[in-house]
Amino acid sequence: MKLLEIKRLEGTITLKSGLHIGSGDMEMHIGGTDSPVIKHPHTLEPYIPGSSLKGKVRSLLEMESGLMIHTGGGVISANVLQKGEVKDNPELKAKGEAILKIFGSSGADKDDETGFGPTRVSFADCYLDDDWKNKAKNNRWLFSEEKSENVINRIKGTAENPRFIERVPEGARFRFLLTFKVLQEGDESLFNNTLLMGLKLLEMDALGGSGSRGYGRISFEFDDTEISDKFRSLNPF
Repeated sequence: MKLLEIKRLEGTITLKSGLHIGSGDMEMHIGGTDSPVIKHPHTLEPYIPGSSLKGKVRSLLEMESGLMIHTGGGVISANVLQKGEVKDNPELKAKGEAILKIFGSSGADKDDETGFGPTRVSFADCYLDDDWKNKAKNNRWLFSEEKSENVINRIKGTAENPRFIERVPEGARFRFLLTFKVLQEGDESLFNNTLLMGLKLLEMDALGGSGSRGYGRISFEFDDTEISDKFRSLNPF
């Protein structure tokens, strides 16, 4: 196994609805929100962590693979591929191996000798697009909004337990970058098919929290027109 190439995939993420990726700050400040979004500590501008993208793309590919029933809710591992029905099902096993090659194996697979190699993909943190940021500043647009949510009492029909969620507003644009290591024959297919399919699944689903309530709808636009055309034509189902 040898490093043959490092492919780059760059583009823009545009928010089609408000996005909430929490900061993990559980301290409630006077006049603050119940759940703030993650922001850069120096600029205080919101960004999309690469880990959020990588985790959601991987989870969607694992859901699509049909292997979830065999993992007990955990991530796919080499151990799962070597047991039970999966071991004797070439299609399931091939999908699982592709995911492990792209995203890496867990610590539980440290003694595995199947030769998946190191993680191929790396997602960078996504910061606000400079052109959009300048436009926002010129128009005095805010980089975040507070959305009020509550619970409806089923008998009284009244709102109870209000909470305030911070979101990055619809229309915000972020620069996107991932790199992909080509280590052996077949890795090009992992990039052009499996990884792009995972990004397509993300575009069809949602990023961040509260996706079932309409948060986190996004769209990708890639700098490479050939990849953009291929991405638009993808249909996972």
